[in-house]
Amino acid sequence: MRFLLALWLTFGLASVTQAQSKTQLAVDASIDAELADLVKLYKQLHANPELSLQEVKTSATMAEELKKAGFEVTSKFGGYGVVGVLKNGTGPTVLVRADMDGLPIIEKTGLDYASQVHTRNKEGVEVGVMHACGHDVHMSCFIGTARTLAANKAQWQGTLLFIAQPAEEVVAGARAMLDEGLYSKFGKPDFALALHADPLKPVGVVSYTDGLALANSDTVDILVKGKGGHGAAPHLSIDPIVLAARIILDLQTIVSREVNPLDPCVVTVGSIHGGTKHNIIPNEVKLQLTVRTTKAEVRKDVLAAIERIAKAAAVGAKAPEPEIVVSETQFTPATINDSTLVKRTTKVLGGVLGEKNVQTRPPLMGAEDFGRFSKGGVPIFMYFLGTVSQERYDAAQKPGAPALPGMHTDSYFPEPDRAIRAGVRTMSAAVIDLLQVK
Repeated sequence: MRFLLALWLTFGLASVTQAQSKTQLAVDASIDAELADLVKLYKQLHANPELSLQEVKTSATMAEELKKAGFEVTSKFGGYGVVGVLKNGTGPTVLVRADMDGLPIIEKTGLDYASQVHTRNKEGVEVGVMHACGHDVHMSCFIGTARTLAANKAQWQGTLLFIAQPAEEVVAGARAMLDEGLYSKFGKPDFALALHADPLKPVGVVSYTDGLALANSDTVDILVKGKGGHGAAPHLSIDPIVLAARIILDLQTIVSREVNPLDPCVVTVGSIHGGTKHNIIPNEVKLQLTVRTTKAEVRKDVLAAIERIAKAAAVGAKAPEPEIVVSETQFTPATINDSTLVKRTTKVLGGVLGEKNVQTRPPLMGAEDFGRFSKGGVPIFMYFLGTVSQERYDAAQKPGAPALPGMHTDSYFPEPDRAIRAGVRTMSAAVIDLLQVK
């Protein structure tokens, strides 16, 4: 009896393993056939980035690539958003999302396909543009996954909802697409997946957070008002530069003295602009803030504290009341990965890459509007994809070695061929698992 049970277990498990291996072999064959073209696409995207809300050519490329893969495509949805639908029998709907926009950074990687793009931002200022957050990797993996799944319809059953999203860097694109009726027009998905490039992990490694993964993000503008005058006669003016400096320092007490130390919170003044000349006291100074929180009640209290501190400083300086604007269009809620989906999908990822290469990571105070796709209770999961070569990673671990450049820096660049292959393999496997043929 034991012999028969052992025999059944051996051959039963072997047959399941063989079926999984057969699927993975078919998927890998499709990926390997497409990889050179995907790297070519990646370099094209990397060399031609576009700023948030300006993704004209990028969205057209995504639409064209999805059409070639056999998807039914809708363009200019929620701005420059692209929606691709591919139906393959009855079954669940899985949303896969990639973001398209670049950042106002002048690239200094020295790559032969480095971005040379300069354009004007919404304020009319000329800026460089760079894919310094890995969105070019995201799009390349996205198209690679679309091609792979389209070529392997025998391995899955259901509907693919592929979203090329604009304006992630200003956390406006997901909201725009949802507000235009993404789920009412194309159907509410049963699951939503995304990957994000990781500049600090080697290729072949993915990491994830179960539950809270990324923070709430708010954008706050403060217009500090004063009374202009001559720099040699400050007593005849109300100096908004001194007032702005006082406000900046006082804002630091919010996190250190008002927020529970066990509740993560960040208040950063990322930009200060005022004045035109050494000896002229200006009439006003502009401050731009980013605020990160993880709880709704903390967010409410912090935003109220910012307003209170700025107004109190103005009263103390006998200055006009400052203008304070919290941008609702640039707010995004925290990204919270669905625990059940996390457990299911990471098991699949471990089968593709090996369990040791699927690692947990703590929550980050960075923000992502992918969290909005959980609207209506949709389970979501975003994981992070290692993108640097093993050689560069190992070199950076040595004592005294310079750190790897992180996201939003002018020197970040991935190892495109191996990163894209790992991204397409993992995402394709995750989708196929959720759309298993019954």
